Amino acid sequence: MQMSHAIFERNSIILLIGVLITVAIGGIVEIVPLFLIKNTIERVEGMRPYTPLELAGRQIYLREGCYTCHSQMIRSLRSEVDRYGHYSLAAESMYDHPFQWGSKRTGPDLARVGGKYSDEWHQVHMKNPRNVVPNSIMPGYAFLSEEVLETEEIKDLIKAHRMTGVPYDDEMVENALADLKAQANPDSDYDDLLNRYGEKVSVRDFAGDGPKVTELDALIAYLQMLGTLVDTDVYGIEAKLQQ
Repeated sequence: MQMSHAIFERNSIILLIGVLITVAIGGIVEIVPLFLIKNTIERVEGMRPYTPLELAGRQIYLREGCYTCHSQMIRSLRSEVDRYGHYSLAAESMYDHPFQWGSKRTGPDLARVGGKYSDEWHQVHMKNPRNVVPNSIMPGYAFLSEEVLETEEIKDLIKAHRMTGVPYDDEMVENALADLKAQANPDSDYDDLLNRYGEKVSVRDFAGDGPKVTELDALIAYLQMLGTLVDTDVYGIEAKLQQ
């Protein structure tokens, strides 16, 4: 073993060639699956792109570093399924750039937090987490309810996601701002929003702060849709694939 390894240690050219071959093999192993991604991640019934308001909320989620404490991937272990719900399906992250699977959990997994708590619970939790979870070490984010959501770049954000393969069409791009405002206002004409993104899109004043659209509106809208797109009661253990 020592003699076979000595040739690499004593000859820099051979060592360089060995390194290049090793890197090439590793690169091929990581790159080739990317060309087969459409075959490895099947679409499942119910999946859709994020609405503009949900996408804006996801950006706030990333900005505030929520992913450092909360994962969004339920593993197929009995302890996790019992606590968090049906294990995560690959297709549920197909429009996430980047995905939020995470590597540690200081707080609970949020893959299926949508609908688990009321909007009012989230409002209180964001302002002072200990009001609803006494032992929480999460910092408060009260300022989110005071910050008006910046919407100038929402169209560009959707365009950027479309470039990564998210199926936003031209109509979704052109009406991004109108759809964002419509989802946060239950008194608006939101029929076009539902036509573009589906009848199951939630439309309401998420933050309970009236006509203005705040960052808290966007964040709660994002949290309330997590894990709600795929009906796991229908799919059971094996997800039913679209034909």
